[in-house]
Amino acid sequence: MTFQEFIQNAFSPVNTVLSVLLILSVIYWIFTMLTGLDIDVGIDTDTDIDADMDAPDGHVHISHDPSAWAQFLKFLNLDIVPLTYFLTLALLLTWLGSVYLNAFVPLPVWLAAVAVVPLLLVSLFVTKIMLKPLVPFFREINHKGERPHDFLGREGRLKSSIHGEKIGSMEVFIGSDPMTLMVKSKEGKPLTHGMYVMIVDEDPEKRFYYVEQIIQL
Repeated sequence: MTFQEFIQNAFSPVNTVLSVLLILSVIYWIFTMLTGLDIDVGIDTDTDIDADMDAPDGHVHISHDPSAWAQFLKFLNLDIVPLTYFLTLALLLTWLGSVYLNAFVPLPVWLAAVAVVPLLLVSLFVTKIMLKPLVPFFREINHKGERPHDFLGREGRLKSSIHGEKIGSMEVFIGSDPMTLMVKSKEGKPLTHGMYVMIVDEDPEKRFYYVEQIIQL
C-alpha cells in the first residue's frame, strides 16, 4: 500500500471520522506539551450519574453503588489511569485497525462501518493491557505527577450543583495550580454551581470530599 493509498483509505467515508478525531487528539497533546495546560470544560448538570469525570485530570470516579457501566470503566482501570491517555491510545488502535482492514479486506461501506464497533471493543481491551504496567504509577501519584495533598479545610468554587447523594466537582488551588475534586454536600443540602464552599470531611477511600457552604459574615 502506497502512501497515497494510505491517505485515501484514512479519509474514506468509513475512516474520516476516526481520522479527524485522531488529528484533534494530536492537536490536544501538542497544545498540552507546549503550554503545560489541560483543557478544562466545566459542565453544570443536574443529572445523577454513577461515574464522574474529573475534567483536568481525566479521572473517572466510581460512586458507592456503581452501575454495570461504571463497573466496566473500573474494569478498564479508568478509575486510576487518566482518561485522556486511555482514549488517545484506544482511538489510535481503532483507527489503525480500521484503515488496514479496509486496505486488505474489501468490504461494503456499511459492513466496514459496522466493523468499527468490534474494532473499538478490541482496542479498549488491548489498551487496558498496554497501560496495565502504568497502573501502580498512577495509583501512587495524581495525574500531574504530584504527591496527593491534604485538602481538608481548603476552600474553592463548585463547578456543578450538588444535593443529597449527588456527587459533583469543585475547583481548588494548590499554589497557582488549579485542581478539580469530586465532592458531595455534607448534609445533603442543595449547593449551586459557582458557590464557594469549604472541604470539611472526606470519604474513607478519598474518592470524594464533603463540602459545606462558606458563610459570608
